[in-house]
Amino acid sequence: MSTSQTDETSFVHWMRDASPYIRAHRGHTFVVHLGGELVADPLFPQLVQDLTLLAGIGVRLVVVHGSQPQVSARLAAANLEPRFVGSGRVTTAEVLARVKDATAAVRFDIESQFSHATRVRPLGTTPLRINGGNYVMARPAGVVDGIDLEFTGDVRRIDGRAISQQLDIVDVVLISPLGYSPTGETFSLDALDLASAVAIELHANKLILLSREAGLLDAQGALVRELTPREAREYQRREGSHQQELANAVRACQSGVERVHLLDAGDGALLLELFTRDGVGTLISNAPFDQLRQATIEDVGGIVQLIEPLEATGALVKRSREKLETEIEHFMVVVRDGATVACGALYPFVADRCGEIACVAVEPAYRQFGFGKTLLAALEQRAVTLKLEAVFALTTQAKHWFQEYGYVAVELERLPSARQALYNFQRNSQVLLKELN
Repeated sequence: MSTSQTDETSFVHWMRDASPYIRAHRGHTFVVHLGGELVADPLFPQLVQDLTLLAGIGVRLVVVHGSQPQVSARLAAANLEPRFVGSGRVTTAEVLARVKDATAAVRFDIESQFSHATRVRPLGTTPLRINGGNYVMARPAGVVDGIDLEFTGDVRRIDGRAISQQLDIVDVVLISPLGYSPTGETFSLDALDLASAVAIELHANKLILLSREAGLLDAQGALVRELTPREAREYQRREGSHQQELANAVRACQSGVERVHLLDAGDGALLLELFTRDGVGTLISNAPFDQLRQATIEDVGGIVQLIEPLEATGALVKRSREKLETEIEHFMVVVRDGATVACGALYPFVADRCGEIACVAVEPAYRQFGFGKTLLAALEQRAVTLKLEAVFALTTQAKHWFQEYGYVAVELERLPSARQALYNFQRNSQVLLKELN
């Protein structure tokens, strides 16, 4: 197969895998935070193309941009030394003038890139429409540690209704880190805090915090894939990066935003995060990313996809869809982001005080995550709940795996007589048993 054919095949597979996410994202509201450093990055045009793709599939897209590096450059050029109180900058009238200038320049750059990204389009279609407005009401941050922050402000109110109305008629709403008071004053705002406030007001499905850093890393330097708000608070208490992002993520989740993504805005990272099951950033969500639960009739299709390859190799006994439907109450599944990635069943023999562990299957790409172990423990716990004293498994290829978790090989005669009668001597399965304490 040629390189071009391989690329075409990969593209077809990627599109098929991405199609459920395309359907799921359509009509949802995403708020994306872009730091000013990203706008100056050489890869920014590619990022804008990816954002344009989101708008093109029907995502209601709000972009909140920062301008900190651009402000710093203008202050340096004017020989103005910035003053900070804690994390807040003192914004004098002179500084505010540079803030307005830098923010306007960044805004024009973003709009220009969006226009450029849609320059090539099918005949008869209109270019992407991007719009903004005075959606943000602000108030002065006030005096901190005895120092007046002057024109540094806090978000007072977001006109969510006006933003929603704009999203009905334009593709992207662009919001700059400036707010206005009823008396006509302008205040400089923190873009990250503003993005969180916008997401909360719009009840956004996603808040995406893009930066030039990877997502959250653990003590060993590995990417932390997912966190609950409680876990995120624990990370926030530690010294390290992403402190402000974590604080805003927790606040957003607690205020109704479904998911917050911390993501390095490298080339294509946004698409990998949103259109693949595992993503490439850190997800913070109230809803668990991985769910271990009782299977339902809706899970039969996913279970069939898991076990068919193992049935083909002889590792599992073939089960028809009809049989699975009638026995679904015996099954448990592990679901990751809506997809069934592991399954297993417990068939109780109550009179004999034992149960059969059967049909344990884990999608190959997820075997390193320990889902098989988790599932096996859950099935054993179910057996304990049913007051069973032992569980057994019949296997042709997974003997060592079961033995790792306390199962021992026994004679066929140790099985309940009803199960012995169903034993397939042609398969010659090994019998393993575990006593439950």
